[in-house]
Amino acid sequence: MSDQRVQIFDTTLRDGEQAPGASMTISEKLRIAHQLARLKVDIIEAGFPISSPGQFEAVQRIAQEVDGPVVAALARTTDKDIDAAGEALLTGSNTRIHTFVATSDIHLAAKFGDDRYGRTMAEKRDNILKMTDRSVRQARAITPNVEFSAEDAGRTETDFLVQVIDVAIEAGATTINIPDTTGYCVPREYSKLFTDVLSRCRRAHDIVLSTHCHDDLGLAVANSLAAVLAGARQIECTINGIGERAGNASLEEVVMALNVRRQHFGAATGIHTPLLTETSRMVSIATGFAVPPNKAIVGGNAFSHEAGIHQHGVLRSRETYEIMRAEDVGQHAESIRLGRHSGRHGLFSRLDKIGVFVPEERKGEVYRQFVRLADRKKEIFDEDLVNLVQEVKGRSSADHYRLDHLHVASGTGRLPRAEVLVHHVSTDSTTRVTADGDGPVDAIYKAIDQATGSHHDLISYGIRSMGEGADAVGEVTVLIGENGALFRGVARNIDVLKASAQAYVKALNQLAAFRIGRLNTEFVSDGIMQSFEGDAV
Repeated sequence: MSDQRVQIFDTTLRDGEQAPGASMTISEKLRIAHQLARLKVDIIEAGFPISSPGQFEAVQRIAQEVDGPVVAALARTTDKDIDAAGEALLTGSNTRIHTFVATSDIHLAAKFGDDRYGRTMAEKRDNILKMTDRSVRQARAITPNVEFSAEDAGRTETDFLVQVIDVAIEAGATTINIPDTTGYCVPREYSKLFTDVLSRCRRAHDIVLSTHCHDDLGLAVANSLAAVLAGARQIECTINGIGERAGNASLEEVVMALNVRRQHFGAATGIHTPLLTETSRMVSIATGFAVPPNKAIVGGNAFSHEAGIHQHGVLRSRETYEIMRAEDVGQHAESIRLGRHSGRHGLFSRLDKIGVFVPEERKGEVYRQFVRLADRKKEIFDEDLVNLVQEVKGRSSADHYRLDHLHVASGTGRLPRAEVLVHHVSTDSTTRVTADGDGPVDAIYKAIDQATGSHHDLISYGIRSMGEGADAVGEVTVLIGENGALFRGVARNIDVLKASAQAYVKALNQLAAFRIGRLNTEFVSDGIMQSFEGDAV
């Protein structure tokens, strides 16, 4: 029997953006929407049109400009919400209205407490059924693709949930979402909701059942996958798992779980997985939310190994400790991380990778000195190996570039623009460049790249506050790469844009020093040998 197709409903631009501090500009949303189309998600929930003019415009432009996925707009079960969603989607050719209403007694008491919705819980429930019927029929008159969500279904009494879903299907809903809105459910009880609906609702097999899980108990992915086993054929999720409170089910995690354990789930998606890491970084930069290094699938350490026994096993066969290929999710296959737990195999594999030859008779001494350095540093990067050679030879790793001027302009209705003045130390010359970007940091980095003429990969960008309050110092960490070699820059400043630029230039200086070292292989290898003949570094 062939695998069942599971649709991926991405709500990064709607529920994901509702995470405090994650708001994005319209241009950022468009860029991410185009990326989601390349990723081959099935549905993009572009926003909540009634909530603001900016939300309306974002939905309108995505519907008009992004080809491929269905573009959905969210609406409550009110006439004005449905009308706004329909108007925003008007220019799109492949659209969906997603309407929702609360169904749990907890939500009805809090959100529909006014007597106009009924004096008793039974009267309030009756009103919910009428609102469901009216809104779905109104949406269906606009588009044949209508989704209905029973908000807080996870805490809704099952008999009433079945009633609501029956009404929504009869009114014309083509997708029924059973959300765990508060992240309260555990996998067994959440999957039972789906089996109950499939067995008790009159036409449940005529529509698509959807999951929408929040991560308050850390179970969003597990609950989503349990629902798939119970018959769900759509998963609502976000890139990096961003969203309200603790976030939503992570798109990259549910997709790769279905891929890696395909025989177990008997289900597959149409996602182009090599773009997962690139998409993750794009969302991280747009929202300012750093991806934790231990994040599954897309985190910096997801395919990294520091322990010597792990490194030895992975270097012989990656399947020893890895259940998927790094390149299948857009990560780098070479991911030996050097630190105090690393062994000889990891060290010399890395030296070979960056073009540093060490004769067999010198490897023992090289490793002993490496261990001493590793005891003083949490992690050793490629530039540490290059700088070790240069410093012992009496040659400093002087800066190759210096940022002399930075100006950033940003505002409503315009692309952020950055102007930089970069000093080239080797030629004692300066280059002034202006560049636009999808965000202020993107504009800065594009301008610096043009000014330096450097071509490389931006691996990760992270920012954290070093204190509290509006004047807290921000620390920015940038990781860039070239042909598998990694270079890091760290900077602190009250102005996070300045810190972002300074960290980037520091990383570029490390990369420039590495390039010069590789141009002279004899110097590098000879330097490694001589560096251990004098005092230890």
